[in-house]
Amino acid sequence: MSGNRKKKIVAGFFIFLVFMWLCTVISKSIYASKLPIVSTESIEQKYVEHIVKVDGIVIAGEKSPVTAISGLRVEHLSVQVGDSVEEGDVLFTIDMEDLTDIIEEKEAAISKLQAQIDTVLQNEELARQKKELEEQRAREDYDALARREDTLVGRGAEEVNQAEKDLENAGDDEALQDALQQAAYAEADAKWQRETAMRDAERRVEDIIAPESEDSTLEVNRLELAGLQEDLAPYLDIREEEGRILSPMSGIITDIYVSTGGRTSDSAVLLLADDSVPCQFKTTLTQEQKKYVGLNDEVSLKLDGSSKEKEATVDYLSESSTMPGNYEVYINLPEGMGVPGLSGTMSRAESGEKHYCCVTPAAVHEEGSRHYVYVVKERDGILGKEYYAEQVNVMVLDENENWAALEGALNDDSVIISSSTKEVKNGDVVRLSEE
Repeated sequence: MSGNRKKKIVAGFFIFLVFMWLCTVISKSIYASKLPIVSTESIEQKYVEHIVKVDGIVIAGEKSPVTAISGLRVEHLSVQVGDSVEEGDVLFTIDMEDLTDIIEEKEAAISKLQAQIDTVLQNEELARQKKELEEQRAREDYDALARREDTLVGRGAEEVNQAEKDLENAGDDEALQDALQQAAYAEADAKWQRETAMRDAERRVEDIIAPESEDSTLEVNRLELAGLQEDLAPYLDIREEEGRILSPMSGIITDIYVSTGGRTSDSAVLLLADDSVPCQFKTTLTQEQKKYVGLNDEVSLKLDGSSKEKEATVDYLSESSTMPGNYEVYINLPEGMGVPGLSGTMSRAESGEKHYCCVTPAAVHEEGSRHYVYVVKERDGILGKEYYAEQVNVMVLDENENWAALEGALNDDSVIISSSTKEVKNGDVVRLSEE
């Protein structure tokens, strides 16, 4: 083979290798261009802080809830929001016919229970009298038995004495000796029978006078009766007032939770603002925000026109009657702070506990009640090493807008997909954004 031919073969082989390399590069490039490009993140240790920040308004006076017995039908509402009332003014009146029905029902229950108590007491008295009679008869029987047995023992003793005299007068007579022995046996038997009979009679007396086991029925009934009577008392007070529910203090009506024809609930029927006391700050929380703000919690308060935040305390928190699922918050302001109608912002930050497996919320996917993340894994592919997404189920322990605390099969080396240029499914090959 000539040198030129060899050179041509080598050059051709080299060109072939270059061509194959170029094809591989182009193929990998085309393949890679079609892959989703993913951004990744690592597991971090974080305090999942929750910040609640809501707007509100300053209102006049301290609001005091006015309560009434639940279940009463309102006949007439005498006030409306914004009205000023004095202590003792009529707020609303109760339907007297309905009130009478309620009272009669409760009195019937009391009468029934009282009758049961009276029956128990009567039965106890009859039982006591019966026991006294049984005791008296038992003691009489005891005394009669004692007399009868003493007589029998005495007769036995007399027979022994007589046998001894007969033997003494007659001398050594075998028949008389036998008679004396028989008399002694009879006397001893009479004494034994007396002791036995007296023990039995004494036991019968003791059994009768022994205290019986206590029955708690009467005490339970008496406690129940006291409870029913205590429950009835306020209804009687309302009847005494001819159904009028009076204001317990002076103030301004700010909220009304009852209406004519409706029934009172077990919560406040209305709210009164005392205009003689400092203003309040009012705001509303969602159900989610309420998780991090509770009654008596410390919060920060900033009113419009002020450059400083003030520390304050949540004084009242209750579900809104006008916006179900939301909660009204009232904060008593220091004297001289704020004027009615002034806007402001309430905020509270709760750092929570430290979590050792946190990622950004964007990395967490939800499907029904199930949560999962995609972890980047490496494997051998057709064109060499490749990265793919593996779905890992997790439990979300806590979450805010910045971090989600997870529990699952993750470790410090886990590479979590936080975002992707295309939809990613379990097992899909992906390309890292750093490439």
